[in-house]
Amino acid sequence: MRRQFDAVGYIKARTKRTIVTAMIIAIMVPLVMAVVVWTDQTADKTKNMNGVYLALSLVILIGTIIPFFMVFEKRKPKAREVVMVAMMAALTVTGNFAAHVVGFGVFQPGTALVIAAGISLGPEAGFLVGATARFFINFFAGQGPWTPWQMVCWGILGFLAGLIFNKVEIDKIKSRHFQIVAGPIACIAVSVVAAYLFFLLFGKENESFFGWRLYVFGAVGFLVGLLIQRKRLPVDDITLSVFGFFSTFIIYGGIMNIAAMVMASAIPASGVGLDWNSLKILYISGVPYDAAHGLATAFFLFLFGDKVIRKIERTKIKYGMYR
Repeated sequence: MRRQFDAVGYIKARTKRTIVTAMIIAIMVPLVMAVVVWTDQTADKTKNMNGVYLALSLVILIGTIIPFFMVFEKRKPKAREVVMVAMMAALTVTGNFAAHVVGFGVFQPGTALVIAAGISLGPEAGFLVGATARFFINFFAGQGPWTPWQMVCWGILGFLAGLIFNKVEIDKIKSRHFQIVAGPIACIAVSVVAAYLFFLLFGKENESFFGWRLYVFGAVGFLVGLLIQRKRLPVDDITLSVFGFFSTFIIYGGIMNIAAMVMASAIPASGVGLDWNSLKILYISGVPYDAAHGLATAFFLFLFGDKVIRKIERTKIKYGMYR
């Protein structure tokens, strides 16, 4: 006999584990990343330090598992529930591996699949899928000091997608509603205009507008737009694509440019230091890559994002999963 679903208890447990995941992101992840930075700056460059970075990546992975299993705090997890997360992680790895073999470069579906996993399985599972998938992808893409950074970036994208999207009304969406994301887009546009005015007033001679201002002001506009939205975003191809582009460009790109500075500064011949000027240069040079990455994410979410989410939702309902 199927156990009756306790909606109130489920909401309380969901809130509790979301808070725990947010604490892990806010406290544990920065501590681990501080160790990564310290290791990168002090390590003997004649030795292979991949084992150390692999161990630190495992610490992040273990930390992401804790809130996920809080879903099952009053019972043992069913095999199919764990398999669903493993399947999404494996699908993400396979998608990126296929794109890597074909030689598509940054045009890979992995980021889109992580976002879809966060929406359909929840923010905790989204973080777990993102971190796990990136960890295993780098066994063929290459392990190194960048692995923990990439795991955190994908994990955050999966977590945020699970927080701000509303998948309950997914089957009621019959058309594309651009007006739903008009507010957040307007906030981002205003923030970019503000960034340009800031550049005109305070920018130095021979300094490019493109760079850190796009990321910093864009992040502010992105967050303000989500806050004034009030309601959680619905799942449709337009909304998914817009979120995919801006979250990938601002969050993933913003963090990985900092990672690039940290890693490059550990190489004396690079001429890059842990300073503001180096970071500005990396942000300017990173714009084309981050824009291409964001467009690829938007393309794949538009192509199959809602289809993947609908399929997972119906599977969860059919088998009574995560309840």
